[in-house]
Amino acid sequence: MKHVHAGKVRDLYEWDGDILLVATDRVSVYDVSLPTPVPDKGKLLTQLSAWWFEHLREVVPNHLISATDVPAEFAGRAIRCKPLKMIQVECIARGHLTGLGLREYQRDGAVSGIRLPEGLVEGVKLPEPIFTPTTKISDTGHDEFMTFDEVVNEIGRETADRIRDLTLEIYRKGAEHAATKGVIIADTKLEFGFDADGELTLGDEVLTSDSSRFWPADEWEPGRPQRSFDKQFVRDWSLTTGWDKTPPGPEIPADVVAATRAKYIEVYERITGNTWTS
Repeated sequence: MKHVHAGKVRDLYEWDGDILLVATDRVSVYDVSLPTPVPDKGKLLTQLSAWWFEHLREVVPNHLISATDVPAEFAGRAIRCKPLKMIQVECIARGHLTGLGLREYQRDGAVSGIRLPEGLVEGVKLPEPIFTPTTKISDTGHDEFMTFDEVVNEIGRETADRIRDLTLEIYRKGAEHAATKGVIIADTKLEFGFDADGELTLGDEVLTSDSSRFWPADEWEPGRPQRSFDKQFVRDWSLTTGWDKTPPGPEIPADVVAATRAKYIEVYERITGNTWTS
């Protein structure tokens, strides 16, 4: 087994010709990995992703081969998957206005070049979900918004159309299911690549608490920040510390760690209908 890459949260290995994607318990906010792990976070992300991959197979092929046929030391927190040639675009679907999308709207009245109605407030549901891609690699080291025309110039019209349409379809299907469980998916990030046969394939993770904003539907109130089931809770806490968003990040207090873990468990159980056992 060859270690290929260490990301902010995930580690990649080559294993018998496949890729082993291992989710650690690290937490990354503002592109910085914080020094304090959240117990079971990697397993929760992996198991939620695996559940969604199975439930979205009719929409698009994905890279999952197995979530169980993995080395024993990574059991529960790794998936065995097909190698992909990844498209260097972060595919983001937004159904609600929040986060960086809200800030871009407040500045420009648009997000990724998509003009939105005037007077929208934080957390509001958009008239329809929008595709707001960002660069996967930029000179600043941070994601930056792209217009759809820029995506076309980068990867071609046919592929751009496909990833936009698939991103919005996956978001809609995911949001529809989550709504029946009392969860709003405000937005989500997806990644796509091409497999060895040139087939467009969903990779990385899908509709997890690290790649999405999850809100309890019964507490949703536009015009204010929403309570979340995702790492936004850690982002919000980090802003109270005086940290300047550059490495090294601050240690996370025990109560924030425990609350974060509880949020990840709650949304996993709501969405999948499964009881979490670590």
